Amino acid sequence: MHIQKAFKNVRLLKALTGISKAEFDNLLPTFAQCVHQEQRARSVAKHRQFGGGAKGKLPNTESKLFFALMYLKTYPTFDFLGFIVGFDKSRANRNTHVLLGALEKALGRKLVLPKRQIRSMDEFLEQFPEAKDLFVDGVERPIQRPRKQRQQRKLYSGKKKTHTKKTVIMTDENKHILLAIPTKSGRRHDKRLADKQSIFERIPETVTLWADTGFQGIHKQHHNSMMPMKATKQNPLTYEQKQENKLISSLRVIVEHAIGGAKRFKAFADVYRNKKVYLEDRLMLLACGLWNFHLNHTT
Repeated sequence: MHIQKAFKNVRLLKALTGISKAEFDNLLPTFAQCVHQEQRARSVAKHRQFGGGAKGKLPNTESKLFFALMYLKTYPTFDFLGFIVGFDKSRANRNTHVLLGALEKALGRKLVLPKRQIRSMDEFLEQFPEAKDLFVDGVERPIQRPRKQRQQRKLYSGKKKTHTKKTVIMTDENKHILLAIPTKSGRRHDKRLADKQSIFERIPETVTLWADTGFQGIHKQHHNSMMPMKATKQNPLTYEQKQENKLISSLRVIVEHAIGGAKRFKAFADVYRNKKVYLEDRLMLLACGLWNFHLNHTT
């Protein structure tokens, strides 16, 4: 790949990778260490000297990182990705899986990947000692319609009127994504997914939780929570209640902005079309981690 042209154009680099040149340079050394470890492990497995074999179309770490980020940002098919780089579809597939794994390790070392679960209140206080306000929301992404009827029923979202996978995301007031639980079928309710992980019971009462109406009943698990009130036919909202709902929504929009930031990467926003089940969750995790990395680099 001829990537030097992209580094000379700020807009083009962000359009292709989703990050700036300064962020790319900051991430590159850590990514290089992870790729080096992966290559050494593969050399041992193949019983050959480290560094042996053909260099391939991605000869250096810079091109490898560009390749992984370009896949996350633009989410091309493996046919198209192989065509623009210069190798076949199967090679594009293998390189993508390997390099995304190295990128996940690199972001983990940068401490920007969101947590997958909270096991106890002590763990929460240890990980997020300065948290005062947390904003929670469910995120759905469309997937291809399954062939089997049982899978269709399992993954069909009545809210989106299509087949989806869903996760629950929690952010702080600075839009950092602190928690992203593993993705599940879109049929499940937002509150049910959170209850499965026992999230709210493990957050101290000193922390205020801001949620939307998809988390009805959250007050029973976490008393210090704020949620818009729902109107009914018998009990329509008063003017004061509408104004309060408007205020809560204006504050809770922080989590929507964080989700929008992560969805700059089309691999998280577009229809998921890969066959590997675990990859869908990894793409979501990497998009959230890159968003947190961007925030850390700009603040």
